[in-house]
Amino acid sequence: MVFQFSSGSIRVTDLERSTAFYREALGLTETACRRSADGSTAAALLTERDAGDRLELCWQRDGCTPYDLGESEGRLAVSTDDYEGARALHRRMNCICYEDPRGSYYISDPDGYWLEILPRPA
Repeated sequence: MVFQFSSGSIRVTDLERSTAFYREALGLTETACRRSADGSTAAALLTERDAGDRLELCWQRDGCTPYDLGESEGRLAVSTDDYEGARALHRRMNCICYEDPRGSYYISDPDGYWLEILPRPA
């Protein structure tokens, strides 16, 4: 039996702002956006250029206040073939929130979710 990652989902307070952040910070492209008929919910699917993996950004009109992320125990991680270039971009964006001395760093998205940035193994 083989499993393949299909998608991950996070809740956001501003769909357009979060979509723009993930496009600039990680190069993700919006491939679809579903909105409810009454406009109370929306979900944007963001995809990597070379993979089928997707991140779903979910928005709810009634959930427009910042979310309680608890202890932030969950994490998303991405790797890059240009680690120093990515770090320079994220410094310019002023979104680095922690530099791990073990060889990675974290960026924070507009809703406070941390994403670990790792060098792609050779």
